[in-house]
Amino acid sequence: MFGLTFDKLLVIGVIAVFVLGPERLPHYAAQLGRLVRNLRDLADGAKDRLRDEMGPEFDEVDWKKLDPRQYDPRRIIREALLDDPPPVSIVRPPGAESAFVKRSRTMADGAAAPFDSEAT
Repeated sequence: MFGLTFDKLLVIGVIAVFVLGPERLPHYAAQLGRLVRNLRDLADGAKDRLRDEMGPEFDEVDWKKLDPRQYDPRRIIREALLDDPPPVSIVRPPGAESAFVKRSRTMADGAAAPFDSEAT
């Protein structure tokens, strides 16, 4: 439960006794109990409503597969990078060059690059 161990809960309880005092502690403990009970009822109601709206497909969903705690960003990135199909290589006939290579070779050394003022 939120990574709280018994030791941490004990320390929180001792601090609560000192801050709230022994007179008010039972009242606040009862309020905390009601809050937890209301949250549990709210979650159960949402689950029941979802089951009613989804119908029989609700029981067929593998909820463990959708658990966000299972996601490891490193694994996801590794799989995304390794599962890509190999890049498509462009095969050009011998002597054929791309337009960029032809244009860059035809400009004289020190000549200004072409500039289109309407494109910027």
